[in-house]
Amino acid sequence: MRFTHIATPIDSAYLLIRLFLHTLKLSQHHPYYHHQLFTHSPEQPAMTEPNMTATPARASTLLANLNAVTARVANASAHSAAKKNVRLIAVSKLKPASDALALHTSPAAHTHFGENYLQELLEKSRLLPRSIKWHFIGGLQSNKCVTLARDVRGLWAVESVDSEKKAALLDRGWGERSEEEITSSMARANEDDEAGDARLRIYVQVNTSGEENKSGIAPEQAPALARYIREKCPRLKLQGVMTIGAIARSRDTTAENENEDFVALREARDRIVTELGLEGEDAKLELSMGMSSDFEGAIALGSDQVRVGTTIFGDRPPKNEAKVV
Repeated sequence: MRFTHIATPIDSAYLLIRLFLHTLKLSQHHPYYHHQLFTHSPEQPAMTEPNMTATPARASTLLANLNAVTARVANASAHSAAKKNVRLIAVSKLKPASDALALHTSPAAHTHFGENYLQELLEKSRLLPRSIKWHFIGGLQSNKCVTLARDVRGLWAVESVDSEKKAALLDRGWGERSEEEITSSMARANEDDEAGDARLRIYVQVNTSGEENKSGIAPEQAPALARYIREKCPRLKLQGVMTIGAIARSRDTTAENENEDFVALREARDRIVTELGLEGEDAKLELSMGMSSDFEGAIALGSDQVRVGTTIFGDRPPKNEAKVV
């Protein structure tokens, strides 16, 4: 005699439990199942767009600080021998992305921002508008050069290049960008009246103080590195030279009291121009020097670009407490 098993509600429930347990087991080994099962839960709701708006009080403080620094830059330039337009880099490191956005939007509409840490810059460049022009000004490690050049949206310049290896890796990374970023770079070049020159701008960092704990190449070695960038790195544009001087000298700097590091950087720039035989526009290499405590003295000595952080954004938190959003 043959017996036919009739499924009961208990049997169906048992099968469903077996199926769930099997799926749960898969989820421990397969990233897709792990994402589907565990990304969202009642305790961890689905992620929403981060709040990128600074409070009215914070935005007002930032705008007032930026306006004050801009006025000081303009005044220092007006009293300098060169009387040039000086570019102001707002250094937003370890500050939330909302701070940068508050200064980038109207009425300030500030464009140039500087960051010291690659991961922080990557996150901010993905969150904030493409119209921001990012400067990487921190210590540069060779193993991060390709990622920096390839993946940071809106990267305008790298200011801490002190070796041929780093230059070559930046050149490689700039060539591996997405089509979208290449198109965006071309658009920014046209905005800057550079006739479609979308190369990545490079500043050679010079250790003008001779301190062992400072990054940068020795002044007498700067021409060789500059030549390498110009002749061996077709995707890079030698924009100028940069220094971070000795703290003691920075504190003593005034418009009347010359900073030895700034004088040394100017001499290094002139040496590059002479030894490489640069003429015309190629000879107009920029000086990136001057920070919160000494930018007016730097402008008096011919700086084309100053990097100001705490005077605009206030004191920074410890790195392990800083948050992008």
